[in-house]
Amino acid sequence: MQETMEKTQAMVRHLEAVNRILEKYGYNESKLIPILQEVQAEYNYLSKDIISYVATSIGVPPSQVYGVATFYAHFSLEPKGKHIFRLCDGTACHVKKSHSILEALYAKLGLSQEKSTTDDMMFTVETVSCLGACGLAPVMVVDEDVYGQITPEKAIAVVDEIIAAEKNTGK
Repeated sequence: MQETMEKTQAMVRHLEAVNRILEKYGYNESKLIPILQEVQAEYNYLSKDIISYVATSIGVPPSQVYGVATFYAHFSLEPKGKHIFRLCDGTACHVKKSHSILEALYAKLGLSQEKSTTDDMMFTVETVSCLGACGLAPVMVVDEDVYGQITPEKAIAVVDEIIAAEKNTGK
């Protein structure tokens, strides 16, 4: 009985941020996309439990929320790391060897096509079709920072800078 109560309290605390977001948007079904955007910003992804909770809270079937979450590429149903590396693999970037940058990041972080997030949830590496900065090819976006004419060495230096900054802040 005590264990069940503790689990329930933990779930309530876990959903406090979702409740704040839902309240902000007045539990309005027409605000589903901004609700999901803010929830994802809070948790770095949309879990099945949260999708169901949001759906129930705004009075729509979970399949509707799931449909929105899977339609838009911006949403993720898988956990992502604190720092997200998005490497362009559009034509201009591909021609300028973006693949070698991807391989360098994979090697540095112990990742692969099948495993895009580090075990410590610090880094996620993704490829995207286009970042819209072809003149800077090859291009990489880390969190909100754009890196143009990136090389494998520069990409590794960015990883090292983040690791050093994380150690200095103690987070």
